[in-house]
Amino acid sequence: MNPTPILPLPEVEALARRAHAAQTDKAGRPYAEHLQAVADGVRARGGDDDQVAAAWLHDSVEDDALSERWLTDAPLTPRTKAIVRALTKRADEPKEAYARRILATPGARLVKEADLAHNADPARLAVLDETTRARLTAKYAGMRALLGIE
Repeated sequence: MNPTPILPLPEVEALARRAHAAQTDKAGRPYAEHLQAVADGVRARGGDDDQVAAAWLHDSVEDDALSERWLTDAPLTPRTKAIVRALTKRADEPKEAYARRILATPGARLVKEADLAHNADPARLAVLDETTRARLTAKYAGMRALLGIE
């Protein structure tokens, strides 16, 4: 029996774009723009194909764009799946536990670093109201500190 081939990155990208097609970010922009920025950030930081695939899918289970069952059965590497799971926030999970899981999962910290970099981009935050901007800036800085990201 031949193993199922791993989805190539262009197919992972297309799948993520379809899964998040109806979703927008806090500024009303298509959510796929965030996924693209995170994938590009992973590449720029020297990430490998597993990490780039995880970047495209990092919010898919958390946002209910794809199910946990889909992820379990998906033709992805075990490492990509582990990174996606590490980055999927759980209900009522303390941020410290979330950060520990990311740090304990090989490859996940770099993907989260790219995610935080895009989330905290001043141009992206500038379109939000002051209260939301301040709350998110503090939230992202706190997570960067927990992960040891400068």
